[in-house]
Amino acid sequence: MPDELILTGLQLASAAPSAGNTQEREYIVVRDRAQKERLMKAALGQRAILESDVTVAFCGDLDRISSRYGKRGREFYFLQDVAAAVQNFLLYIHSQGLGAVWIGAFNDSEVSRILCLPDHIIPVALVPVGIPGEVPRTPPRRDLKEMLHWEKWTD
Repeated sequence: MPDELILTGLQLASAAPSAGNTQEREYIVVRDRAQKERLMKAALGQRAILESDVTVAFCGDLDRISSRYGKRGREFYFLQDVAAAVQNFLLYIHSQGLGAVWIGAFNDSEVSRILCLPDHIIPVALVPVGIPGEVPRTPPRRDLKEMLHWEKWTD
C-alpha cells in the first residue's frame, strides 16, 4: 500500500467540513503487524484490521472542538466532523479499487492505550485498508420512500 495513496485519502478526509472549521481530526496510520494485532483484539477480534495492509485510526481532539463549542462540541460536533472525514476517505479508497471498512465497535480506552493517545484525543473509527480478496456484495438498502419526509415527520 503506497504512502501516497493513504496520504491522498487523508488529504481528502481533511477537506471534509467541520464545525466552525475547527478541523479537530487527527489520524494515526498503523502498518506494524503487532500493533494491528493489538488493535484487532481491542476491536472485538475483527480480523480485517490484522489482514489489512494499513489501518487508519480516525480521532477527534476534544480540546480543539470544546475551546469553541464547549459541551456540544465535545459530545456531538466532533463525532460529526470525524465521521465526515471517514466518509471522504472511504469514498476515495473505494474509487481506487481498494477495500476498506469502517469499524466503530472497539474498546475506546484500550485503543487509546495502544495508540498512546493523550486524554483529549478520542478514537472514533478504525479503518482497515487493503486489496479485497473478493468483491463485496452491497448490502440491501432501505427504499428512499421509507426514509424521506417533506416539511415535517410523516408516517
